[in-house]
Order: sequence, then C-alpha cells, then structure tokens
Amino acid sequence: MTRALDALRPDLEALTSTGGTVSIWAGPIDGPPAYAWNEDAGHYAASTMKVAVMAAAFRAAERDELDLGAQVDIVNRFTSAHPGAPAYAIDADDDNDEAVTSRIGGRADLGWLIERMIVRSSNLATNLVIEQLGGTAGVNEVWRAVGAKRSVTGRGIEDAAAREAGVTNTVTAADLAALFSALARHDIATTESCDAMLRILLAQEYRDDLPAGLPEGTPVAAKNGWVTGVRHGAAVVLPDDEPPFTLVICTSTDLGEAEGAALVARIAEAAWRDRKAFT
Repeated sequence: MTRALDALRPDLEALTSTGGTVSIWAGPIDGPPAYAWNEDAGHYAASTMKVAVMAAAFRAAERDELDLGAQVDIVNRFTSAHPGAPAYAIDADDDNDEAVTSRIGGRADLGWLIERMIVRSSNLATNLVIEQLGGTAGVNEVWRAVGAKRSVTGRGIEDAAAREAGVTNTVTAADLAALFSALARHDIATTESCDAMLRILLAQEYRDDLPAGLPEGTPVAAKNGWVTGVRHGAAVVLPDDEPPFTLVICTSTDLGEAEGAALVARIAEAAWRDRKAFT
C-alpha cells in the first residue's frame, strides 16, 4: 500500500488542473513500480539528462573509444546539433561550477569533468563530455538500451540554434527510473563502471529537493534538474532497513524555484514513508 503517496493525489490533481504536470515512479530496482502517476508524460529534461551522458561516456570507455583519464581542453565553444549552425557557447557566468569555468583555456581529466557534470551539474562540463562523445548518438543509445519509450537527448546545453529548430531534450519519469534502476542492477555497463557512476551520484551536492525529503544521512544516488517552471529529482535510495528502491519525481509547473524544490521534497518524504511497498 502507498497511503502517503495516495494522500497527495488531490494536491497533484489540483496542479494538473492549472496546466501543470507532475510525474512519479517509485518501486524496486527490478520493477515494476509500486506507485506510478503520469509516469509516461514528457518533460523537458533539464539536467537529469546528464546521467545518460555519464553512462554513454563510461560505455564508450569500455569499448576503448574514450580514455576517462585523458586530458581535455577546457574551451567554451561547441558544435551545434542543428546542421549548418555556427558554434555556440554557454553563459559561463551562469554555470553551477566555478571549478570548471575557472579552467577555461586550460585542461582537465575527462573523468573529473564527468564528476563535476553530476555533483555540481556543470553545463560547461556536460557540453565538453558530449563533444568528446562526438555528439548525442551514444547518449540516445543509452536510452534505447534501458528501454526508454520517449526520452531523447537531442542537443547540448544552451544550443540555441538547435532549440529554435525544435531539437530538445525530453525525459519521462518511467524512462529515468529505467536508467537509474539499470545502474543499480549493473545492467547498463560493467559492474565496475556502474559502481563508479553510483559513487558519483552518491556525492551529489545539490540536495534541496528529493534528498531533502529523506531522513538526514540516508544514502541516495541522485541527480536533479531545474530551469524555470521545471524541477526534477531522480534517485536510487538506499535505506538501512530495506532493499534499495528507485524514485523519480518530475514536475513541470508554474511554481517558483523554492516551491518546486519543496514539492519534490514533499513527494519524496511520502515515498519514504511508503518504502515497505517497494520491496
């Protein structure tokens, strides 16, 4: 039974009635979900797509197509996903990680960039990793490998020409759950690679949404994402007293940033109270 999550339905329906979309997937890492709400609805991915980028990099390294220890030139100039469009740059002043932007003009290990892409959600690091992958084809290969139905990574971050041409990054709660569960089961890459990716996710430094709804100190391998009107959280939660479970919350609403984070935390808190249903 999922009494705590069921009790939220009137509030979620109220958000839906005003044009918002809230999606939830909660269940064991080997599925199916114990609770699902609008789980196949599409949302703008925001930074949650960075987990698929990370998985694509580790898979490429396993094929000897990338060296995670290789030095990468830190430049702010990227190839647009829109054919014929000029190169583009991100707003480096708006990046979440000064540790990366301060190295523009220098070099850094690819593995370090992957870590900063997740733990500090650096957009600059993300685009640099995508460039090393040669584009987003390998990222979409990850989505297909986990059985994603609607999720797609069409472009890098702040690729305005591609965005204006309709190229976007989309996720669903169900597809994100498939990705995180595959990591937890070691299905998307080797055991060594999956464990390395989970360690990076466990080191997530942004904890004011999904992790905030869990008891303090609960291990959670998480990635969130936010832009105006969007707040998502996806995670493998590792309770001390129960098996791990996957929890994904995607919200596209007119809530402000703090309100959106609080909504995700509230749903996560309810999921935690219902966790025995996920075993």
